[in-house]
Amino acid sequence: MSDYTAPLRDLRFVFANVIDYPAVAKLPGYEDAGPDLVDSVLDEAAKLAQNVIGPTNVTGDRQGSRLENGVVRTPDGFKNAYAKFVEGGWNGLVSSPDHGGQGLPFTVGMAVMEMVTSANMAFSLCPLLSVGAIEALGTHASDALKEKYLAKLVSGEWTGTMNLTEPHAGSDVGALKSRAIPQGDGTYKITGTKIFITYGEHDLADNIIHLVLARTPDGPAGTKGISLFLVPKFFVNDDGSLGARNDARCVSLEHKLGIHASPTAVMSFGDNGGATGWLIGEENKGMSCMFTMMNHARLWVGLEGLAIADRAYQKALQYARDRKQGRRPGAKGDSAIIEHPDVRRMLMTMKAQVEAMRGVVYTAAEAYDIAKHHADADTRALNQGIVDLLTPVVKGWCTDTGVEIASTGLQIHGGMGFIEETGAAQHYRDARIAPIYEGTNGIQALDLIGRKLGQQGGKPADSFLARMKALDKDLVGPELASVRTSLADGVAALASATQWIRESLAKDADAAAAGATNYLKMFGVVAGGYTLAKGAVAARSALGKGGDDAFLKAKIATACFYAEQILPQAAALLGPVTRGAALLYAIPADELRI
Repeated sequence: MSDYTAPLRDLRFVFANVIDYPAVAKLPGYEDAGPDLVDSVLDEAAKLAQNVIGPTNVTGDRQGSRLENGVVRTPDGFKNAYAKFVEGGWNGLVSSPDHGGQGLPFTVGMAVMEMVTSANMAFSLCPLLSVGAIEALGTHASDALKEKYLAKLVSGEWTGTMNLTEPHAGSDVGALKSRAIPQGDGTYKITGTKIFITYGEHDLADNIIHLVLARTPDGPAGTKGISLFLVPKFFVNDDGSLGARNDARCVSLEHKLGIHASPTAVMSFGDNGGATGWLIGEENKGMSCMFTMMNHARLWVGLEGLAIADRAYQKALQYARDRKQGRRPGAKGDSAIIEHPDVRRMLMTMKAQVEAMRGVVYTAAEAYDIAKHHADADTRALNQGIVDLLTPVVKGWCTDTGVEIASTGLQIHGGMGFIEETGAAQHYRDARIAPIYEGTNGIQALDLIGRKLGQQGGKPADSFLARMKALDKDLVGPELASVRTSLADGVAALASATQWIRESLAKDADAAAAGATNYLKMFGVVAGGYTLAKGAVAARSALGKGGDDAFLKAKIATACFYAEQILPQAAALLGPVTRGAALLYAIPADELRI
């Protein structure tokens, strides 16, 4: 059994009170996905996460995946867990019924994947990449490619990968050297080496469908000359059966700080003349195709920050209840460490941040569903802008905060946290990759200020600021006074910072870039406070009406704690955001030494 408990009660609270899930379920195409169905889906997903996937977490970390004679072996229990994942139809939960999916809202898919990721982050990375590949193929591939590959990807019988990074080119994708030579029959011969390919090779599925960025002979330099290709591990015959092996192989696995069970492959394409690939979309439009997959993946990676944080919190909370050490003033004997004020401070900080992240993640997911399915074009456009705006915040703030929370969880364990047997260290090690994945968080910050703030003339950002400001009218009464004050201060600071960033981008790009990371953090902190405040308003309204009053009172207390202890960071960050870049360059590069 796993020590993970799915946060069903909190997920249901978020769906009912922080976002408007009943309205999502009324969107065209989602009419059958009402709250009752979602309750059943979440219940079953919780059982899968707790009882099937969760028990593989520790063994996966200790055994790791290994490369043996060109074959990658995943840890004990992974094949069985993945088979049950596929049998249950979980891989196609949000995919189109046209290709065998269940067509449920993205919001529901995020909730399921939160539980799967908390149960075992290394396991979750395999279906995460497949979902992104499905999105890219569904949006950009030809009908013939969709017909041949999508159904098996949707079912999970085959898995997908994303091949961007090369040894000489990290985040600078435009520097890639992989080549794609047209063969005159609609195929291309792909040659090159890709690194950091998650689940690039494994033994969980019969076939692996690689999405590979490469450059055609006549492609212009930089990102404008990149195309995207589908390169299967095994060729697929016209009847759907698997044929010969393609010229694409894993040549080594990386030895990593964490996520040991997830095979991170170095992939070689074309050692024996060239791997055969098929163009996805148009030549030289590969980056726009890949960004369909990448933007999708960035929301999932932000979810990883939340998921690992929740798992770390659960472990720290249980340890704090069990561990007796020291005596709280007035106690007659040794106290459980949960009774000590500083431990309680750490636990409350973890709890408040986890719930704040959850609110922001599902706010973005709700906007995603509205953007895809609302009947009104203007509403779709505005919500797509909000998704775009929140994507770097979800990815950047949630993953940074996830690392912070995992570290705090280790601290609560004390010396035992630094010892691998307790499991606290694994969460810290696993969480640390997420701020690097899918564009480092510094890149997310630059994307937020350079692209997302200005989209649609700034309308989505202004709309979201106005939405947060409008909650003030509901935050009346002494029990929410601190929430009202702190949220108003945070929104005002964020509005000021937003205006400064917009003005600075036009006259001093370095100054704006210097404040970008702190601006992203400010945005996340304020958005998190806003979602907690929404929940507190709903909880107060529900008190005394036959629900779980203890749970509702905890929601109010958590919002107040966040408002008093965490949300003030937003106003404090206004200075660092607006200081400019002068001090960053005050010391010459060759003098940056001790």
